[in-house]
Parts: sequence; structure tokens; C-alpha cells
Amino acid sequence: MSKTLIICEKNIAAKRIAYFLSNGKAKSTMIGKTPIYEFTKDDELWKVVGLRGHIISLDYPAGYNKWTKISPHDLINVEPCKKVSESSIASSLKSLVDKNPFLIIATDFDREGELIGVEAINLIKNSNKNIDKIKRAKFSAITNQEITTAFDRLVEVDYNLSNAGEARQRIDLVWGAVLTRFISLTSHRLGKDFLSIGRVQSPTLSLLVEREKEIKNFEPKIFWKIIATLKKEKEFDTIHSAGQFWKEKQAKGIYNKIKDSKKANINTVKKTINKEIPPTPFNTTTFLQSVSSLGISATKAMSIAEELYVAGLISYPRTDNTVYPPSLNIKGILEKLSKSSFYKEVQEVIDNGRQRPTRGKKQTTDHPPIHPVGVPSNKKLSGGQEKIYELVCRRFLATLSKDAISETCDVLVDISGESFKTSGYRLIEPNWRGIYTYFKEKRKQLPELENGEIIEISQIKLKEDKTKPPKRYSQGSLIAKMEQLSLGTKSTRHEIINKLYGRKYISGSPPVPTSTAFAVIGALADCDVIKPKMTSALENDMSAIAEGKRTLEDTVRESRRMLTKVMKSLEKDKDKIKTSIQNAHKEQNTVGKCPKCGKDMITRTSKKAKRFVGCTGFPNCKNTYSLPQKGEIITTDKVCNTCGTPIIKVIMKGKKTWEPCLNLNCPTNKK
Repeated sequence: MSKTLIICEKNIAAKRIAYFLSNGKAKSTMIGKTPIYEFTKDDELWKVVGLRGHIISLDYPAGYNKWTKISPHDLINVEPCKKVSESSIASSLKSLVDKNPFLIIATDFDREGELIGVEAINLIKNSNKNIDKIKRAKFSAITNQEITTAFDRLVEVDYNLSNAGEARQRIDLVWGAVLTRFISLTSHRLGKDFLSIGRVQSPTLSLLVEREKEIKNFEPKIFWKIIATLKKEKEFDTIHSAGQFWKEKQAKGIYNKIKDSKKANINTVKKTINKEIPPTPFNTTTFLQSVSSLGISATKAMSIAEELYVAGLISYPRTDNTVYPPSLNIKGILEKLSKSSFYKEVQEVIDNGRQRPTRGKKQTTDHPPIHPVGVPSNKKLSGGQEKIYELVCRRFLATLSKDAISETCDVLVDISGESFKTSGYRLIEPNWRGIYTYFKEKRKQLPELENGEIIEISQIKLKEDKTKPPKRYSQGSLIAKMEQLSLGTKSTRHEIINKLYGRKYISGSPPVPTSTAFAVIGALADCDVIKPKMTSALENDMSAIAEGKRTLEDTVRESRRMLTKVMKSLEKDKDKIKTSIQNAHKEQNTVGKCPKCGKDMITRTSKKAKRFVGCTGFPNCKNTYSLPQKGEIITTDKVCNTCGTPIIKVIMKGKKTWEPCLNLNCPTNKK
């Protein structure tokens, strides 16, 4: 009996794919610790196995991992070696190919997934060089129809795509290792406190630091507004047509002229009917931008989206595409959703939808935009899963809905010879806006007004205000900016942000750079490694590999040349970098002044790896305070009014932010 071996990226995907291909008749067995799913089809024995992502890791040869003995510069041209990182799965794979099975790769179809599949192929070929029949199943959703169709239309393994994935692995390894060792050794930050630099991580951090500098250096400019509140059925505000007054004398002069006015004359009422086009289909970037408004981090959102994908509820969540392909069975998806909690919205789309779905500017052939593909069974979704599934469903339905029809009303008002203006908004036909409820309209509906009408003035006020600094990046807007600058890919951008949190370069939401981030970016100010241009060039080279226009070897060679140039620049500023980072580290760890001697108190770690706060006046001053051993510690400028001890902020996941006095015996803590 001939054999077919299917290799999937994860066990849960293997289980579902085996279920669909066997019509639910697959039996589960174990080879060592690895689950295998077996069934007979067309007189052939089929076996399905799931990996744990990458089973091969890339690293430097033994001996090169000693940071203090190998110069960072010497690592640039060292060839990394491949090592088996999942020995139990590797052993199971070898035992499954004792003869000559037909091998089918069924990992996720992108650079990373193709590389994972090729790693498995190469491992198997090392044990059995006779294997020559290898194909790939290409799918965008783990549903019965998609999987069945993919296995009926097998394609060749895309080695260009896997080479692009391997090029990223190699480039990120050498850049990360060389730059991280350099910055950590230079600043004497080793062990758990090591600092990291990366070719994507650092320019991304630079965006956050530069924005924070703009905010800190922003000098607000005072201006004045004159606001008249009018009343007809309900109150509504109008603002002087000049908008902002930059001179107080001018604003006061007009205000004094009209402040006692009781009536306003409606000069002009202009109504405009507008068509509001629905949003375009979700790709990864627009999905993460939208999820950001739900208060879910980009990393968490992608993790949940992958769970929903493997569960057969949404399509593959890593895509640049914003155009539904002609092959997408929209009617079939609507039929499925009509049996869900969205049945009313589905019926509206069927009865009153648009002729063609909306489409964005990006069109690719790897995966369709993110869309629902299934409906949850009796198994209830978690809170986060439910929110994201609903978002994807509503976005999909909105792209099939008619334009919303609205009316804007622009009004000019005369008050004692001075012109005021206001505008209102009225939704006439909600259509897609009634389905995709995430857009909030700030403009309110005005009462019915007519030209020449005289209405009552409730109050007139002169309001002093000031210009506002630019907003911080949210995770969603940061990912959009990264895409604009070609920093990372749809699959890696959220991971980069998560890494910045993990390295304690940023904290909070929206992300705010720490003093260490300022120091690192400041120290690298003249270095190309924090500028998007160089990283963007490498990203383009890796895309060229995937398209077969460039080789892996040429791209890796070029990246090493770039890195050599970067290292020469860094070596020149070694002393400046050292001083800058050490000072920042001290500043970041300073929690305030010691109430006993007045010197700085800083966070420290004991020999038992316990964190505490100690006085820098030690040994003359031995004042210390315990710290919570979990959660993020953020310094504040506050001091306890009762005992004069610094107050810190403690952020713990899933718990309310706490601002305790460091002195645990202080009465304020007991309260």
C-alpha cells in the first residue's frame, strides 16, 4: 500500500486537516511524543503530522556564544549553522519516511511557513535520499472546502519563498547578535540586563523616541475662541468664524461688543447630501489598526486571530491583500453567517447590498483579505476571541453593504454684526454604518433651521485655550507607520513592538519610550541602524528573493557589507555610547530622594534575584525598601505627604494600577 505523508505547521492544524480529508474517520496514534493522524483513502495510507513551528534553529557554531571572548565585529562573516531544536518531532519524522512516501507540505503559505516546510523536507531527505515526490497544499483557511480544494490542486514547493524566509533568519541573526553584543559590552549591561539593537527594532524605537521628543519640546501657543450657545428645541454651540484669535485684545474687543446679545440671526443654512463609501477589506495592517481601538494589543490580537484561523472561523490573518479574489465564495460565506448572531446584518446585505465589494489599493495573490470562513459551534469563544471574530465579521459585511447616506448642514449666524459658524451631521440611510459600528461620529444633529430665522442665545463665552502637542503613536498607528516606511513585514511588525516592551524600551499604552530608549537612540543618532532607509532596502531585497529576482547569498552578502559599515561608525563613538547609556540606566532606576539622607534611591537586585530599593549613600546610609516582585515598576515625581518617602507606580497584568508609598509601614499604605 502506497503512503502519503502530510506535514502541517502545528498539531491542531494537523488534526483538523486530517479530519476533513478523512471525512472524520482519522485515527490518532503516537510516535514517541508526537501525535499522528492516520486514515485510508483511495486504497492509500495517509498520515498527517504537526510540527511545532520551526524544528530547525539557526545559531552560531559552538564557541562563538561567549560574549566577552569574541569581538562583535568578528561575528559578521561567521557562517551560522543549523541545529535541530525539536528533537522528538525530528525523530518522529525520520521514522515516518522509512520507505518512499508521497510528501505533501501543508504549512501556512507565507515565507515563514514555506521555510518551516522546507526545513522538514531537508531533514527527511537527510534520512531518506530517495524521496522525490514532494508537493505543497496551498490554502487560506482551514475549512472543509478550502482543504479539499487545496489537496485536489497541489502545487510545487516555492523555494524562492522559503529562501526569502531564510534570508531574514540569517540577516536578523547576525545583525541582532553583533549590534546587541556591541551595545551591551560597551555599556557593561550583561546577563539579564543586556541591551538589544536590531535592524527593524531600532528604527521603530527611533520613531517613538522622536515623537516623544516632539511632545516634550512642544511649546504650546495660547489662543482664544468665542463660543455662542444658541437654543432652538435644544442647545448647540457656534464658534466665531475667525476660529482662533492669537491676540487677546482682539478677542476681548469682539467679546465685549456682543457679550450681552440675546438674539442670533440665521444668515445661511447650506445642506449637502453625502455618500459615505464603506471601508475596504482587512489586511493585517488595517486589522491591527482597528483592533487597537478595542484596547487589545497587536501581539494579543494576532495570537487570537491565529487561534480563530486554526479553528476554521476566519481566513489566514497574515496578508497584504485588500481586494477579494473572484474565486472567493462570498455567497457561501453569507449563507454560513446567516445561521449566526449576524443573521439580521446578513439579510440586509442580501436584500440591500452593493453590486461589488469595496476594494483597497493593495492586491496580492498569496492570500485574500481577512474575512470570516465559519461560524462558532456550541463551543463558546473567549472574550477576546469573540471581540475579534465580531470585528472581522462586521468588516466583511460592511464591505458588501451600500454606501451610507448622510446630510451635513453648514450654518452661518450673525450676532450683533459678528459672524459665527457651526456644522451638523445627520445619518439618513445608515447601510454599512449600521453594521460596522466602530466609527464614531463626533458631529451632532442640529435642530431644523431656516434662513433669516431669529433664535435665542443661551450664553456667549470667551474661552482661553492652547495648541496641543502631537499624539503618541498607538500600537495600530505605529504598525501603519512601519508599513509606510517598509520596516518589517505584516508577519513581524507586532512582534517587534512586543520585543520593545520585553526589552523595557517602552512601557504603557500608548507606548512611551523609557530613559534607556532615549539613551540608546541618542547614542546611535548618527548611525544608519536607526534610519528606515537601510532596513527598507533589505526588506526590498528579501521581497526580490521571493519573486526569484535575487539570490539568498547575494542578499546576505550585501547585508554583511552594510553591517560592517555600521560597526565602523559605532566604534568611533564607543565612549559616548557608554556614558550616555550608563547615565540613562541610573536615571531610569532612580525612584526619588532618600527621606533619611537626601541622596538618590535606586532599584537594585539582591544576590537572591529579589528586587528592592536602596540608597546610593550606602554604606553610610543603609536605608532600603522592599518592592513587589511582580509587575512593572514605574517611577513618579510624587512623594508621600505623611512620611516623605517616594511613591512608585506598579502595573500588573489584569489588575488595577497601584501607587504605593515605598515605606510599607506608612499609614497611607494601610489605608
